[in-house]
Amino acid sequence: MRCRLYLHIGDRVRHLRYFSWGIGEVVEEKHSDLPGGFCLVRIHFQDGKERSFINDLNNELCCYYTGIRLLENTNIWET
Repeated sequence: MRCRLYLHIGDRVRHLRYFSWGIGEVVEEKHSDLPGGFCLVRIHFQDGKERSFINDLNNELCCYYTGIRLLENTNIWET
């Protein structure tokens, strides 16, 4: 089955439950060449830590289903 990717390098995101992490930016994508292998993304958050997540919407543990959401290309401080 082909992967359906959710995030790409440069996307800005936030986590629905961990507000203390701040805004994150996708800094790396990794794709397995093996059938059934994982697609991963590494996200650098404002708290200074990098966290890795599964990036395949076909996987029930995809970062979307665990609470990672894309931010629109607008300034979050504007009302």
